[in-house]
Amino acid sequence: MEKLQNNWLTEGLIDFEYKKYQLLAYFKRVKDSFNRVELYPFLSDLVFHYRNLLQLRDNHSLLRDSFPKEISPEGLRNLELNYKRMIEDDAVMQELESIMEFALPQFKSSLDEGAFIYDYVESRCEILPVGLTSLYANEGYLFVSQPPEDETNVYRYQVTFFEQSSEPMRGIHTQYLLTAPRSISNTYEHIKLTLIRQYAELPNPSVYLVLSKLKFPYEKTLMPVARRLLVKQISKAA
Repeated sequence: MEKLQNNWLTEGLIDFEYKKYQLLAYFKRVKDSFNRVELYPFLSDLVFHYRNLLQLRDNHSLLRDSFPKEISPEGLRNLELNYKRMIEDDAVMQELESIMEFALPQFKSSLDEGAFIYDYVESRCEILPVGLTSLYANEGYLFVSQPPEDETNVYRYQVTFFEQSSEPMRGIHTQYLLTAPRSISNTYEHIKLTLIRQYAELPNPSVYLVLSKLKFPYEKTLMPVARRLLVKQISKAA
């Protein structure tokens, strides 16, 4: 089980012992991943499920709406999607509340552990501009390197904006371009100049380097942290 289904709480058998077994198996996978200092995909998964459970606990109408629905015979006859509730049983609702009461502290504990690891990884990284930065920072290049720092992965990035809770939020899209060897002659500044010559549509790009002091799992830990660091850096510069 890599991740929990979005509707794990109301999907299948509504039974405390069954859901507890399902959750304990999931949290073991999370723990094993964190022991390897692999943050994703579990950290974002934990955030989603923890927030979702808090909302469901505090709003029973959301909980009822999360149940699957079936098409009634009347709806079939009238060729309409006339849904009726599959579950309107107080005993079932009490079982679900017991499951949530067990699950919430488990999610919170795992989430705290993941956040601690994330903060540690971030504390061992620094983000630096390569050369002069452009006034337009929403598009450019991201370099990511870690020990022994004999090569750097190069990405093209683009910042996107979206609305969440009536507030504009920044997201980021990265596209891998190449892995460049690094040496005395092929410095970060030299790699930047090579990119400028190769991609004429960005004649004066912003280029940032995320440099890790320690070696971490690349795709599951360092790269997600690097993306977040870049978004924060651009947000500060805006």
